[in-house]
Parts: sequence; C-alpha cells; structure tokens
Amino acid sequence: MPLAVDEVKDRLRGVAAGLLTPFDENGEIEHWKIEENAQSLYDSGLRSFLAAANISEYHSLTQNERVEVTEAALDGLPSDACVLAGVGGSTASAQELIRAYDRLGVDAHMIMPPDHTYVHEQGLLDYFDDLASVTETPFVPYIRAFEPSVDFLADLTQLENVVGVKYAIKDPVKLGAAVAAGSDDVVWVNGLAEPYAVSFWGEGIEGFSAGVSNFRPEVGLELFDALTAGDWERARKLRNICLPYQNFRDRTGQRNTLEGAISVPAVKKGLELAGYHGGNVREPIRSLSPQEADEAEEIYYQLDDDIDHLVH
Repeated sequence: MPLAVDEVKDRLRGVAAGLLTPFDENGEIEHWKIEENAQSLYDSGLRSFLAAANISEYHSLTQNERVEVTEAALDGLPSDACVLAGVGGSTASAQELIRAYDRLGVDAHMIMPPDHTYVHEQGLLDYFDDLASVTETPFVPYIRAFEPSVDFLADLTQLENVVGVKYAIKDPVKLGAAVAAGSDDVVWVNGLAEPYAVSFWGEGIEGFSAGVSNFRPEVGLELFDALTAGDWERARKLRNICLPYQNFRDRTGQRNTLEGAISVPAVKKGLELAGYHGGNVREPIRSLSPQEADEAEEIYYQLDDDIDHLVH
C-alpha cells in the first residue's frame, strides 16, 4: 500500500538516496544487488529512495528495465519507506510507465527533466497535467538542465498532483523567489546534494538528495539534523567534508570535455568502498580509468577519516 500524501511530504523532508543500477560485465542488471543496497541503506536510517532516477542511469534503461529496477527497490524495502520512481519521455510513454509503477505501488513519481531541445514552459505544465490524468499518485518534478522562470516554478506548485519539487539549478536567488511565490503545501527538495544543502536551506529547502550520502548515509543524516536544529557551524563542517568527493564527481574524466562525466561511476566506486554493491555502467557513461579509481579511493579514505572525527 503506497504512503498517503502527507506521509510522502514528510519523507521528502529528509535525505533521499538514489538507488544505482548495478550492471554485470555483460551489461545485464543484477537486481538482487539493488534489493540489498536498498535494505542496507534503510537500515542506516534513510527513508526516501529514488528508483530509476538520473543517477540510476535512467536514460540507459529500457521501459521494462525501469519497471524492473523499481520493483527490485520496492522488494528490498519495508512499507514505511518512500520510493519515488523516475518518469520521462513522450506523453504516451510516460503515461505507460506511470501505470506500470502504480501497479507496483510506488509512493510518488519523479518527473524527469525534459529531454527535448526546445521546451515551452506552458507546454511543460500541460505535459504534467496530461500525465496526472492517468494517476492519483503524487508527483515530484525534477527541475534540471534548463532555466525556467520563477513564474513557471510557482505555477508548477499549483498543479494538483505536485507535492514536491526537486530543484537542481545553481541559483539560490531564483529558488528563494520561487518558494515565496509558490504554494505553501509543496516541499522543495535540493537536487544538488550536500554541497548546496546549507545555502539552499536558507531559501526554503526542506530536504535534499544524496551525493556522498548515497554510500555514507550517516553524513547526510547528520547534516539534515544539523540544518533542522539550526546548527550552522556543524552543518558547514559536514558539508565541507563532502566537497572533495563531490568535486571529483564533477570532473570530465579522460578524453572528454563534458563536466560530470564520471559522476555515476564515482558513486558506484564509493558504494563498493563502503561495502555496498556498485557494479559496472552502461554507455554512454564510461567506467573510471585505473588512475581515476585510485584517486577516488584516496579521496574516499580521507572522507572516512573525516567522518570518524566529525560524525562518530
């Protein structure tokens, strides 16, 4: 039984871990690893999970695989966990995916950023309305990779199914203006992980998606508690220990000029180092080079030392 709307909102006021998709050497999904990761992260104290999400390599999955990885996440979690599943693409494809997720019993649909080259704000609002016509399950639109107006963001919060907005634009001023102009009933979630948790909190964010906390969840949980308590000094210290690994994720990798190209394999490496399942990636993402893997390990163990001093 999916969570009630108020329970979904409550879970959004916390730390949301992305459930990555572990591929074997042949590119096949190892579903049992998703289940085990979900179980372990739940045991650590996390209660919100993103399945078939951006960090799950959503765009490298088929429609059926998106449903299968979401089912694996649900199978690995108790009923009080909140599972948001990624939805995108054409209206018909997205509606098909929504219906499949609803049959599984997801708690909310995370509507992925538009993958069109040309986007019209009112057209995007119409798209959300069309998707809402086939479900009563709550929506959390993911705002990333385009520059919407404050008016659009405010209008987005007025849509009937929208209970939260995952905001992943490096503009705290626009965020604050949108929070002020939008509905008070919508929960704003920081989609840029720990580095922006402190600055975005002051603009109205009530939760954040995990970065380093995908494999060291205690950091995110401590950071959320510090923000909730208004302990800004501790919050900044917790944020700062995440920065070296998060900055590593932003790198281009070898023979490439595009930022963030190693983000997913870097998190998978972190999962493996922390005792979770990482696995291989699928094209167009590439694995870490041996040199990058060694550097990730070095940064991880420095993070581990920092966590021992600050968290434990």
